[in-house]
Amino acid sequence: MARGLEVEARLVLTWPGGHEIQLAASGSYLILNVPSQQVLDMITSGPPQPPGAPKRPKPKIDPLQQLHDLARTLGLVLDLRVAGKTHVTFGLPDRTSPKITLNAVLGKIGSFFR
Repeated sequence: MARGLEVEARLVLTWPGGHEIQLAASGSYLILNVPSQQVLDMITSGPPQPPGAPKRPKPKIDPLQQLHDLARTLGLVLDLRVAGKTHVTFGLPDRTSPKITLNAVLGKIGSFFR
């Protein structure tokens, strides 16, 4: 019986504004490469709030943890990269939470100043 999904793929998606998001997979390892921190912020921000609308409540369950748990359940490792540098790795079998790198912290801090 298989221990997890096995994938072989390369996919390039064009996000509005002409930004190319690349997904590559080999075996149980997936790499999602986003061209810049600004594009990652656009993707993860969700739809815009109407003016005067109340703030959305924070989710009770951390979405990063949910993605990590799903990847572990499927036997996949997802490497999220921004401009070719690893920011977060989900689904590592020896970890109970996603592995967040210093690149992610510095990239998020830098995005506040742009």
